Amino acid sequence: MAEVEIGRGKSGRRAYELDEIGIVPSRRTRDPEEVSVAWQIDAYRFEMPLVVAPMDSVVSPEIAIAIGRLGGLGVLDLEGLWTRYENPESLLAEITSLEDGTATKRLQELYAEPIKEELIGQRIKEIRDAGMTVAARLSPQRTAQYHKAVIDAGVDLFVIRGTTVSAEHVSGRAEPLNLKQFIYDLDVPVIVGGCATYTAALHLMRTGAAGVLVGFGGGSGHTTRTVLGVAVPMATAISDVAAARRDYLDESGGRYVHVIADGGMRQSGDIAKALAVGADAVMVGSPFARAAEAPGRGFHWGSEAHHEELPRGTRLDVGSIGTLQQILYGPSNVADGSMNLIGALRRAMATSGYSDLKEFQRVQVVVAPH
Repeated sequence: MAEVEIGRGKSGRRAYELDEIGIVPSRRTRDPEEVSVAWQIDAYRFEMPLVVAPMDSVVSPEIAIAIGRLGGLGVLDLEGLWTRYENPESLLAEITSLEDGTATKRLQELYAEPIKEELIGQRIKEIRDAGMTVAARLSPQRTAQYHKAVIDAGVDLFVIRGTTVSAEHVSGRAEPLNLKQFIYDLDVPVIVGGCATYTAALHLMRTGAAGVLVGFGGGSGHTTRTVLGVAVPMATAISDVAAARRDYLDESGGRYVHVIADGGMRQSGDIAKALAVGADAVMVGSPFARAAEAPGRGFHWGSEAHHEELPRGTRLDVGSIGTLQQILYGPSNVADGSMNLIGALRRAMATSGYSDLKEFQRVQVVVAPH
């Protein structure tokens, strides 16, 4: 891709957001009921390519179980309120009542409570006892400290998720996490990210990860672009990482690493386009913050919102629009792409003539600035 001159001293690639591209219908169409949206990573199969992000406003142990019963995967944040407090329900209620001006400071205070290893085990057990696939998240900074408790508790999929995760983190203060050795020593598949470039993704794939997260997560309420100046146009990032997946498949002699688009997808059309440009699955948060059952009670925030030194997110009032069932499978009573996410994906695939997700990655797309 040709570089664009920003000024005499700097050039950059032109990159595209998901809302700048469109899916092109083909000459062949299908019935939506005949389309498969099933996704399998390692030994775990799901009826939809949808992972609910590890954020306290959307995933509690109870919601992880409910999402599992509906055919998806909910990831529990092991650095959230559920592993800091025995019963955080009253705190979740308090967060919804905070004034905008005081919300960040109070979030920092609530999340200053230490993580308790026994609660890590207890929360994972709650999900496991319900018969669901257990996925749980730690940040790269806390993975070395708490991973043994997570593995001992019986996690199925281990998610290492930060704003940016690299295979070569350099630190003068502490011994960095050796991602390759760590993944090699574990007996469970690891999903790691975020990353946004071909090279960073290829390095993460070489660590042995089962899946790589593309993006910086937390699209809604995320202020990383404002605070750090870091931005990821998702359509280009997903496509670049999908290219790394293809090249790593050749390099490794057939090892397939899943690409999971993470963040910035608010409507059903965004999900369809992320899959069309190469993602195997998507990780979303804000659509589920609007579920009647969501722990955030119509409010939404991520781990970036309560960082002790440099918050890079806000608490958003997103409201409630329907049940988890309606948001995933409908029926929808609005025309904005916020409900019946899976029904919309099926229809997008059917309109372009594809019967499964792997085929759908080959669909033609166009640049269509909004």
